[in-house]
Formats: sequence, structure tokens, C-alpha cells
Amino acid sequence: MSHSIKLAILGLGTVGTGVINLINDNLDELKRRSGRDIIITEVGTRRQRDDIDPNIMQSSDLMAIAASDNVDIVIEVIGGTTLAREVIIHAIKNGKHVVTANKALLAEHGNEIFAFAEEHHVHVAYEAAVAGGIPIIKVMREALAANKVEWLAGIINGTGNFIMTEMRDKGRPFADVLSEAQALGYAEADPTFDVEGIDAAHKLALLASIAFGIPLQFDKVYCEGITGITLQDVNYAEELGYRIKHLGFAVRRDGTGDDAATGIELRVHPTLIPQDALLANVNGVKNAVLVNSHPLGQTLYCGDGAGAGATASAVMADVMDLVRVLGSKDADDTSNNGHHVPHLAFIPEQLSDTPILRAEQMTTGYYLRVHAYDSPGVLADITRILSDAGINIDAILQKPAHKVGQVPVIILTLPVVESRMNLAIEKIEKLDTITDKVVRIRLDELA
Repeated sequence: MSHSIKLAILGLGTVGTGVINLINDNLDELKRRSGRDIIITEVGTRRQRDDIDPNIMQSSDLMAIAASDNVDIVIEVIGGTTLAREVIIHAIKNGKHVVTANKALLAEHGNEIFAFAEEHHVHVAYEAAVAGGIPIIKVMREALAANKVEWLAGIINGTGNFIMTEMRDKGRPFADVLSEAQALGYAEADPTFDVEGIDAAHKLALLASIAFGIPLQFDKVYCEGITGITLQDVNYAEELGYRIKHLGFAVRRDGTGDDAATGIELRVHPTLIPQDALLANVNGVKNAVLVNSHPLGQTLYCGDGAGAGATASAVMADVMDLVRVLGSKDADDTSNNGHHVPHLAFIPEQLSDTPILRAEQMTTGYYLRVHAYDSPGVLADITRILSDAGINIDAILQKPAHKVGQVPVIILTLPVVESRMNLAIEKIEKLDTITDKVVRIRLDELA
């Protein structure tokens, strides 16, 4: 067997410890698959750990580890966007390949990091940054390389999916389920990144760049959370044959249709999708990504989106790819040619400047809940406003009064550009017969 590949793990939290355990448990398989002995030589940790092999050097000096001559691949699992960025840049500068699970860092600084890695002829691998153990990055970059991606939709935050599942299955209010998610460790003490969609937006930015060959543009992702979703809307959606999921969408638009613009939609928001759709039946903390591409059509990738085992699996998949690349440098090795897939799947100089559409330019169907006085002509007024705006109604459901003299009216619309819906809702809310703000949730048939 040729020379050993030496790893440094920066961060010994859940993921870092999971990587060590995976290597210890599956070392024979790793050797058989790579033809190399893979060893951990250094770990970055704030405090010394007694449960770590004494042959592994432990240090809090992450920059020194990143430059160490005793390291071939640096695994960054410390999180954050400040120190992690500095350490990764330093590792690249010192000729180290990098594996990271840091979606926030890559979504916000990936263009710089990938360009720096190309300049220094090293690789930055990041399978674990999106959807945990699901190999969606490899699928998008390699398995679908001959396909033109038209759109993708994903459940890419397990906390949000757990909350929406519990609300639907057990009739529990949002705040109650969120508290349980925090107690179970699914949500942080400050759950903002999860419930407001920021975590999903980071991941969507990465997926969209790989899908469409565009630079990372996290700041242009439209983001809407699930804090406003009520049991009332969950139940009405079920009655109409839909389920509400917190989804990330990346959609290629060609400018056809009324008011349609050419560009790419990047959006994270609650969405009604058909109950019988595969994506609608991905529950709990599971993640899933549905990709529609030509000529393959729709394919679904589903599995654990977080946790020590799932994330460590993705980290080590990247390590194995890099081990093969490093192995190809040996003169006596003919098992690999050192082929390198571009960081964002497309040759860097071929990334396009396709515009990212603004929120008002996006096109979706809608679920509307309108509360009105129970008086003649109300429904006619609402439907007239929608018709005048060029909005086609797909279904209407009038429910029993929740307050004396007031009724909720539920309307499903066919897809329409958002600017039209904004104007229509503004006019509906000005009617004297309307008693509250219109609740709207986007709707997608995933067709």
C-alpha cells in the first residue's frame, strides 16, 4: 500500500467526533476502497480530550495545524464564518486540500474560497454542507453532469420539517413543537436560522450555483420562515388535498407568459404541495431534494439531513475523493488520473451572469385565506378583484364562521407573477367587508 494520507480535524463537536468514530469503525473498508492508509495526525480542540488516541496531536492552535507538514487534508467542522474562513484560507495557502461542512461560510464567501483554491491548485470539498448524509452535491456535480436542470425543490432544514410534521400529524401549535425541537437538540436555543429559513437559504445558494452554473449569491435568495403558519392553515391545506412544507426552490425561467421575466428564482418559503407527492411524505427531521432535469426528468434524493453519522458519512465521502486524487500523484499508481470536478460543477470561466429574479418577478400558485363579514356579494367582490388582476382561481372553500358574523374564505389560485398578486391582495384588504389581513402561502404542484 502506498504512503499514508494524513488528516487534521478542526473541531471536536458532534461532527468531528463522528468523523473519528467512522474512521475507527470502517478503516478496513476505507483502505480497500482507496488503496491508502488514512490516519488522523492532528485535531484542533479548545480542551484536551482523554478519549482521543494519544498518537494524535491535540492543539488549540488551528492556524498551526492548517499549515502543518504532517497534514494532507484539513477537515473544518468548527462552524461560523470568521475563524473558519481564516483557517481555510491559511490551509489553502499552505497547499492543503480542505473538506468542510460549513454551508454558511461557503454561501457567503464561497466565490472567494473556491477561486483561491483554484489559484493554489487544491480542492475544497463540501458534500456535508447540504442535506447531511444525502450525496446531493456529488449527484448534481457528477451524476447529472449531462443534464440541464430546470428546477429543484428541497426540504433542506430538518428542524423546520420536524415542526411542520408535528403540527400536521398531532395538531400541535408552532410554539409547542419548537420547544420540543429545542429540547431534543434539533433546534438551537436561538432557532432563528432554522425557523426563518436562513439555514435553508445558505444551502439553496449552493445547490442553485451547481444546478445552473452561476456564482454563489446568497444575498439574493428570497427567504420566508414558518413562524406565521397556523394549525388553521395546516388543516385547511389537508382538506384541499395539500400539505405545507418549508421548501427551498431554484427555478429557471425563460420569460414566457404574461409578465414573466427571464432569470432564476431563488426562494425559501412555506409551500402547499400535493399530499400524494413524494416530497410531501418526507417527514420528521429527514431532508429531501427533488431535481427536475432534461432529459432525465424528476429524481428524488432523501435521507438524514443532520446528525453525527450522516454528516460524518458525507465528510468522509469527500475525504475519499481527495485521497484518490492525492494517490494519483504517485508514479507507481495507475488507479486514478487525478480528475477534478470544478467546485461549482461548471468550468469557473463558464459561470453565467443569469439574473436572479426579485420577489415580485417570481411566479407561483397561491393559497389565500380571507376573513370577511358574512354578507351578500363578498365572494363576488373578491373573485372580481382576482379576475381583474388576471389571476385564475383553481378552488374556493368557504368555512363555518369562527366569529359571529365572520367567515373564512379559502382560495387556491393557478400560478401568477407575484406583482399581480400583491396588487390584488392590496385591493382585497381595502374592501369594507374584509376583517383582517389576507393570509397567503405559496402553492406548487411540483409538475
